[in-house]
Amino acid sequence: MSKQTVALFFGGKSVEHLISIISARAVAAHIDRSRYDILPLYIDREGRWHGGACAKRVLALDVAALLRNAGQEAVAERLAELTEFDEGKRFELTDFFDAIDVAFLTLHGSFGEDGKIQGCLDTFGIPYAGCGLTASALAMDKALTKLCASDAGIEVAPYMAILGAGYAADPHAVCNAVTEHFAFPLFVKPASLGSSVGISKVHDADGLRPALDKAFALDAKVLVETTISGREVEVAVLGNDRPAASVPGEIIPGSDFYDFEDKYVKSEARLVIPAELPEGVAEEVRNAALTVFRALGCSGMARVDFFVEHGTNRVILNEINTIPGFTDISMYPMLMAESGVGFEALVSELLRLALEKRPVNPTI
Repeated sequence: MSKQTVALFFGGKSVEHLISIISARAVAAHIDRSRYDILPLYIDREGRWHGGACAKRVLALDVAALLRNAGQEAVAERLAELTEFDEGKRFELTDFFDAIDVAFLTLHGSFGEDGKIQGCLDTFGIPYAGCGLTASALAMDKALTKLCASDAGIEVAPYMAILGAGYAADPHAVCNAVTEHFAFPLFVKPASLGSSVGISKVHDADGLRPALDKAFALDAKVLVETTISGREVEVAVLGNDRPAASVPGEIIPGSDFYDFEDKYVKSEARLVIPAELPEGVAEEVRNAALTVFRALGCSGMARVDFFVEHGTNRVILNEINTIPGFTDISMYPMLMAESGVGFEALVSELLRLALEKRPVNPTI
């Protein structure tokens, strides 16, 4: 049996660029080389495509260690050095299409997790691991996710969606509206980013406008959410038409909340897998994850995040990630491993599911 070529897409223009590289490095380390050849395709922060030796050099860079030891600026400098000598060649996506059997995307955030690259691959008939265009776009927008989940009977935290144009026109009025509808502390989040980038926990009115400014610098839509006093519980979902949910896992943050620094720099958070939940609550969380997965039309994979409220054990949706992290400390592969699917088997299954999916536009 001849090997298939897996195009590994990583990098990208989003603020989650570095996490994408870390995820891609972990996926590459766990691809079954007896069955698959890897074609790394790196997209730099400016959206330029790099293949060949340049993409391999970036994939080989231990970004996680460099990030912890030297910081983000040092990583950016090193990436600039690695891409500077790319023989002056500008690659186009179509340059690679004839060589690709299936794609694996670790493009977290904008221009990767939001359906844009999925639509491109659909157009050219290239199968890929994970959700399709529509599910990716819906899940990327936290406000739309909440609407779909609520319609499916899943409880969500009270929230307000604010558009950038309205905020720019009258920030004072927006801040007043927020303080009238919400009690502190509250969360301010960009609507369409992950890895806790741009998120602020606001404890009083003085901190509200800086938090909104921070979020609007990254997104044109921002969510203000009630703070839920509860445990942060996550579930991995794997499958197409018959998805399966993993055991739940719990994140115990090392700081005020589970932010970017806590995830990828300080690594002070504690992960409890499986989460120590009452049996009935654990099953409710798993069923809720499957409901959200189906409501959004997901396929392949997703990580669904919930709060289990203190005192009541109410299960409340936080968000869903259709291209979850695949780093060594990421919950998705850890949850699947605890559920009996190791990292290498997980990557192989995701590639199988990609090839299993029906064509988006079948020939009539």
